[in-house]
Amino acid sequence: MTGTLITVAPTGAEHAKPDVPNLPVTLEELVAEAKACEAAGAAMIHVHIRGADAKPTLDLRRLEETVAALRAETNLVVQLSTGGAVTDPEADRLRVLDAMPDSASCTMGTVNFGDDVFMNRWEFIVELHGRMRERRIVPEYEIFDLGQLATLHRLLDQHGLPAGEHVHVDLVMGVPGGMPGDPETLVAALRAIPAGATFSATGIGRTSLPVMLASLSAGGHLRVGMEDTVSFARGQRVRDNAQLVARAAEFASLAQRPPLSVDEVRPLLGVAQSN
Repeated sequence: MTGTLITVAPTGAEHAKPDVPNLPVTLEELVAEAKACEAAGAAMIHVHIRGADAKPTLDLRRLEETVAALRAETNLVVQLSTGGAVTDPEADRLRVLDAMPDSASCTMGTVNFGDDVFMNRWEFIVELHGRMRERRIVPEYEIFDLGQLATLHRLLDQHGLPAGEHVHVDLVMGVPGGMPGDPETLVAALRAIPAGATFSATGIGRTSLPVMLASLSAGGHLRVGMEDTVSFARGQRVRDNAQLVARAAEFASLAQRPPLSVDEVRPLLGVAQSN
């Protein structure tokens, strides 16, 4: 690759607003962060939303409002999380697609998630993959452990290519219970990625920097954001999501793979100009 796709994941479902006061949880906060991150080099935004109580929600009306606002105020590729919180039922997670984002996450298996379990049954994965294809929503296949790449091969072999006909994988590394966030594990994962696929890598917490550097060196793309880490450096909290995006953009430029524009990312991923 001659450039780098930078995805920002600004909120997530794990951090509580009282613990992380600068976490963007309202629509106004999210849109402001998105605009700043686009200016700093991001081309795609991975979105979790919060309710009026600042807790995670999959409320369809809020999701639709969020997609509309991000499209009105930015040019970013809008990707909704179908993972939600680990307690969200499958029906609610499937209904996320009714908000018609450009892209959505599609996790390839069940994984221990700290003290919780992030459940993704095979039948649910197949249903999610099929509904995305029907709606022309481009999936990002989330991989939390190496065995989930075998599930991805099984899915593609049995149920065909996704909407856009390009496979893009995000390696989520460093989750307690999932694969480690180190270069050795990233290299092992790359041996099992489908031929012709592109990949991003996400390092959770203190693994964010080693995963970022390993991904760039291996020709991969980057996901950063306060969903994944709220520490910028030892003893230093993240100021905002744009700070993380700017660092990723600087590293990508130093690697002579500068950030890709949104107009370059859409054909790369097979994302339509609008849904």
